[in-house]
Amino acid sequence: MTKRITALFILLPVLAALLAGCTKAGSTPSAEDPVEAQDFMMGTVITQRVYGKNASEAVKEVADKLRQIETMMTVNAPGGDVNHLNSEAGKNSVKLSSETLYVLEKAKKYSELSGGAFDVTIGPLVKAWGVFTDNPRVPSEEEIRSLLPLVDYRAISIDKGDSSAKLEKAGQMVDLGGIAKGYAGDEAIKIYKKYGIKSAYVNLGGNVVAMGSKPDGTPWRIGIQNPRAPSGVYMGIVTVSDKAVVTSGDYERFFEQDNKRYHHILDPKTGYPSASGLISSTIIADASVDADALSTATFVLGLEKGMKLVESLDGVEAVFITEDKKVYTTSGLKGIFKLVDESKEFTYVEER
Repeated sequence: MTKRITALFILLPVLAALLAGCTKAGSTPSAEDPVEAQDFMMGTVITQRVYGKNASEAVKEVADKLRQIETMMTVNAPGGDVNHLNSEAGKNSVKLSSETLYVLEKAKKYSELSGGAFDVTIGPLVKAWGVFTDNPRVPSEEEIRSLLPLVDYRAISIDKGDSSAKLEKAGQMVDLGGIAKGYAGDEAIKIYKKYGIKSAYVNLGGNVVAMGSKPDGTPWRIGIQNPRAPSGVYMGIVTVSDKAVVTSGDYERFFEQDNKRYHHILDPKTGYPSASGLISSTIIADASVDADALSTATFVLGLEKGMKLVESLDGVEAVFITEDKKVYTTSGLKGIFKLVDESKEFTYVEER
């Protein structure tokens, strides 16, 4: 068995110019210079680029905050809120921090809104497939059938008054991997604002949150990865200010077994990698936490249902790429999205 894992690479056309003038965290920048920092957290590389006289302090506080969120919400280390909740599945309610409770409520909301295409209780299936480990595998049909009844967001009880939650079924597992980075991006923006920052962006392994505009007043230009090209080759650009841009794609993490390719986005209804006909779903929204959950939900729903869901929501837009290499956008992206496909393999379908 061979395995290959890739991460979404967000390419900014101004990257070279920014790097040429960037200042590392800890030094004193001029008003025009960005402070840039990179860390490995939440299972990915996190990049910050922040402008302003308090940028260094803001960058450090964001890094500390993201580590705190990771500790609370990861399923991969003991001691956090999520692990405590999962360990008491089918037994007891668990007190949660206000932050974890907020993210769990958001996750349940999008589980309901998507009809279970996004399901925060998908943990048993994620664990069985092991896609986020060094030893991914294809579970047997019998194993998948035995785990499917545990994937049921309706079996989460949340008591806001008591700041607690409970998983009603023994063996259930919450996995916030499809939404926690989105929440972290929103928290980063709150910290930037606290320090008076007007222009910044944070990239959490492909979950990009752009604050304000670039220092020259022009919008940020965020590249969307070509799903069938090496990392860093992009097929489209969205031009945004004060927006989150989050992509879910079948190329981000996958492995191969017996000459068959298996990606990491599982369909909660089948227990297997989603086969909706999409290979990439990008959500543009005001809040990163919403964009994160919706990118997974729409990827599993497929083009028609995903388009319908996004079009029903205020302040949310999407770029969908199908397996036959056609690109579709929601109505609000006219003038904001541009196809820049150097491979000449993709077709932008402007009218549906």
